[in-house]
Amino acid sequence: MINFLTYFCLISGLIFWLWGTPVLFQKRSILYKLHSLSVADTLGSILIVVGLSLKIPSELPLLILAIISLTIWNTMLGYVLAYSANNQEEKSDG
Repeated sequence: MINFLTYFCLISGLIFWLWGTPVLFQKRSILYKLHSLSVADTLGSILIVVGLSLKIPSELPLLILAIISLTIWNTMLGYVLAYSANNQEEKSDG
């Protein structure tokens, strides 16, 4: 049962990673693209780490730290990129 959950989390994480990529090719605003990509990458990465924690329970504290770091890092990076992209658009308009 643990092997099934592990592989389910790993495959789901990879699917989320791949799901965020086609959004980059749509004709939408850069902010929409960044948001979609960062959410998909964060969820995919967290699912992969959860899958690893099921496979290697002895490393659970380290993997929990990885999940917290991923959540904070991806959220902050998304805000920084969105702010930078928004400022770049304003400069090109003016």
